[in-house]
Amino acid sequence: MAKYRWTASDMPSMVGRTVMITGANGGVGAATAAASARAGAHVVLAVRSVQRGREAARAMSGNTEVRELDLADLSSISSFAQSWDDPLDILINNAGVAGVHGAQTKDGFDLQFGTNHLGHFALTNLLLPHISDRVVTVASGAHKAGEIHFDDLALRQRKYGFAASYGQSKLANLLFSLELQRRLHQAGSNVRSLAAHPGYAATGLGTKGQPKVLVAAANLAGRIFAQTSEHGALPSLFAATQDLPGASYIGPDGRGELRGSPTLVGRSSSASDLTTARRLWEVSEELTGVGFGLDK
Repeated sequence: MAKYRWTASDMPSMVGRTVMITGANGGVGAATAAASARAGAHVVLAVRSVQRGREAARAMSGNTEVRELDLADLSSISSFAQSWDDPLDILINNAGVAGVHGAQTKDGFDLQFGTNHLGHFALTNLLLPHISDRVVTVASGAHKAGEIHFDDLALRQRKYGFAASYGQSKLANLLFSLELQRRLHQAGSNVRSLAAHPGYAATGLGTKGQPKVLVAAANLAGRIFAQTSEHGALPSLFAATQDLPGASYIGPDGRGELRGSPTLVGRSSSASDLTTARRLWEVSEELTGVGFGLDK
């Protein structure tokens, strides 16, 4: 059993603070929301399924609110942001999809790249005028297998693979977080951009639509090797509540960063490339029609 030196019980009081978490109706997102609510925050569950969101919220103690948001639909993101008119301390970009071969968003983007990166890119920038503290974007160790194919972001011109598609989207998360921090600093903002990854958490991510035998194998491996969603949420909670410099990346401290206590971790050289980060930002602006949220 891993020994956790920092847990949700070590979080500071979040009374009076508002935290918004995407994809908070299950897995790591729900665990992040529940811990934040227990710490006293007003927690907004931004979810695609309001019914599932309400079911998740009923299992949480504290002050929660459920709002509908489909990150695979730019019009839904725009409507959501236009309806938000309150202060927001922390935005946690947690939602993600994986392993859906050939699927597209409502705007025609690859579902994984469109949801995991472009959806959060648009949401963050549209909400940025309301955010006072920080943005935490959930990435993955899978970013190390990723490459940004600027000439083929939907991966239609090459053999489509789970590792290539998911890795590209998670690499994009880290590059987005990096460039967001640069722009925040340049704008003189006190808001910080950070990233986190949960390690190997038993969440079921990537099993939808897969053969039953593979799902069974994944579930068995999860029971044996993975940490719980509650432990998988610790890096996000640490990033959201601790005094860390902008562009920090938090993950588990165990072997292979699969499990353990939250700590500062490294990123690949590709995820540290400022030139690629800036180019990705510019392409994302073109694709979404959304610019930097603090531009006058």
